Amino acid sequence: MGMLDRARAAIDGWRSSAASSDAIVAGADGLNDPGGMTVFNLLGRAGGREPMCEARALSVPAVFRALEVLCGLFAMTPFHYYRRVGDGKERIDDAPQAQIFLTSANAVQPAFLLKELMLGDLLMCGRFGSYIHRDALYRPSALSRLLPTAIAPVHHWDKVDGLEMFYDAQLPDGSRERLSRNDIFYVPGFSRDGLCGLDRLKLLGNTFEAAASTNEFAARFWDNNAQPSTVLTTKGKVAADEKLKIRNDWQQRFSGPRNAGATAVLDQEMKVEFLSVNNKESQFVETRGFSVVEVARAFGVPPHVLFELTRATFSNIEQQSLELYLYTMLGHFERAASYMTHQFAEPGCFFEAMPEAMLKGDITTRYAAYQIAIDKGILNPNEVRRRENINDRPGGNEYRVGSGSQIEGQQPAKPVDHRPPAPAPSKEEDQ
Repeated sequence: MGMLDRARAAIDGWRSSAASSDAIVAGADGLNDPGGMTVFNLLGRAGGREPMCEARALSVPAVFRALEVLCGLFAMTPFHYYRRVGDGKERIDDAPQAQIFLTSANAVQPAFLLKELMLGDLLMCGRFGSYIHRDALYRPSALSRLLPTAIAPVHHWDKVDGLEMFYDAQLPDGSRERLSRNDIFYVPGFSRDGLCGLDRLKLLGNTFEAAASTNEFAARFWDNNAQPSTVLTTKGKVAADEKLKIRNDWQQRFSGPRNAGATAVLDQEMKVEFLSVNNKESQFVETRGFSVVEVARAFGVPPHVLFELTRATFSNIEQQSLELYLYTMLGHFERAASYMTHQFAEPGCFFEAMPEAMLKGDITTRYAAYQIAIDKGILNPNEVRRRENINDRPGGNEYRVGSGSQIEGQQPAKPVDHRPPAPAPSKEEDQ
């Protein structure tokens, strides 16, 4: 699709969206057309409550920890830019698109923060978007993150060119524009339509709400001196304003952990009755533990990462840590690298994540593996030193085979005969 066709499609889409509510908008709410006949729109909000917001979800320690761990692992992983050379690849670090994800996303934010924001938006909102700043040669020079909740993809399709994407987005200066895919770096999360990622806060809102409500109940339980309900009764009739004064006075004097054990003096033949809740019988502690497991399941992290060690053993924690890489992080790495390649890579080039640091074992295990790699000619000593963040040494670029002492491509040295020389024959033996 040429520039004129793109402009014409953008104008047509803008006019149709302004004139009719039937415009093809794939998800200001992260699901489908917010005005369409979808299951979520027909059912409405759960129980009439307000939708789960990010701040309330992050008030749950398990949610905060899961997001911090996943985003931290993702941000620590470098994304390198390569060019295919024959059967191999050549790393390119001086390209502008490589510097964006390797050192600095813009003049203010480093690449670490951009990648941390990227996965955080994908996990919580199902989409990540950033405005692409370009230099005089139209090369990407910086990225400015956009609010994920203020991005609405709009698509145009025809039989010749197929699918063309546009994005109605709010820019950091507060203005709203329709951007083409050349102006915005857009990454959807796990999706069912290929356009918008599913909003985790909306789909799993009940799970996060249950965990947040459990924490809130615990706080209020102790604020009320572990007595969630108190009934004051009297034989006489009490006016409404007097009831309010008595209730406020009781709460002020006896609520909260600081007032625990205080002595109450009642008059007017008033009696007090506590309608206590037995948290042991209601399995309150078990409920809080189960909410941690539910949050771990929602984000795809092992429970021990969230410090839920009820069923953890020394033997299965290592395997669960490996599963965190295989079943959770590897998908995030590939998703980001594929969209980086799709948006920024030149022909014959690609982005690739390098998460080897996540798989490092203890020093004894690593050095034993390095010895095997050097002996088999897989790595040379300098490559091993770079993996351990040590400078190269002279002669370390040679690959070795066998026991590690023979350099590849050279004839093996003749063994040295260390036996003492044979004694010279005597004259009598010569005669």
